[in-house]
Amino acid sequence: MMGLNTITRCDRVLLYHLSWQQFEQLVQELGEQGGVRIAYDSGTLEILTPLPDHERYKESLSDIIKDMAEVLERDYLSLGSTTWKRERQLAGVEADNCFYFENESRVRGRSTVNLEQDPPPDLVLEIDLTHKSLNRLPIYARLGVPELWNYDVELGELRIYQLQGQGYESCTQSRIFPEIAIAEIPQLLKQYEPQGQLAMRRQLREWVRRQLS
Repeated sequence: MMGLNTITRCDRVLLYHLSWQQFEQLVQELGEQGGVRIAYDSGTLEILTPLPDHERYKESLSDIIKDMAEVLERDYLSLGSTTWKRERQLAGVEADNCFYFENESRVRGRSTVNLEQDPPPDLVLEIDLTHKSLNRLPIYARLGVPELWNYDVELGELRIYQLQGQGYESCTQSRIFPEIAIAEIPQLLKQYEPQGQLAMRRQLREWVRRQLS
C-alpha cells in the first residue's frame, strides 16, 4: 500500500484513495488477524482497534437486544462483526454487531450472505467510544440497512436511526421493538451494570416484561 495517503492514531488508521480491489485485499488480510473494525467509503478506509470499554459496551448492548428478542419470543440471528459490502455502491463496513429479525428466515443456516442478492441486516449496532473519523451512516444507507442504533458512551445516549429514502433520520421509537422504550437503556445500564452481568440481564429482562404488561 505504499504511496497511499494515510493518517494514523493510536487506535485507528485512515487510508485514502484505495481502489475497491485494494479494499478487498485488505479485508482478506485483516480477516486473518482479527481484532479490528473497518469501514470503506468511496476510496477512504478507516481501520479501528477497539478498546476494552468499547467491547464491554458492545457485549452489554448486544445481550440486551438478544434478551428483548427472547422475552418477546422473536426469532433473530446475530452475525457479529460480519463485513458487509456492495461494490456498486463503493461501500463496506464491519458493524460492532448486526441482527436479522424480519429477514431472519431468509438467511437462516446460510454460510455466506451476499448483499448483491440477499437482504441486509434489519438492525446494526454501533458503539461510539472514540468518535470514529469516518461517518458510518452514509455507508449503511448505501448498503440498505433499515435501522441503526448508535450508543455514544461519552454522552450516555442511545440514538435510533431509520433509513428514509437515501439517508437516515433520528427516531424515538424502534421499528424492531416498538413496544420498548429504547431511550431508557443507557440509564438501566448505568443502574444495573455494577451488580454484575448476570444480575443486570435478569433486571433488564424484567424491565421488558413490565413494559409489556
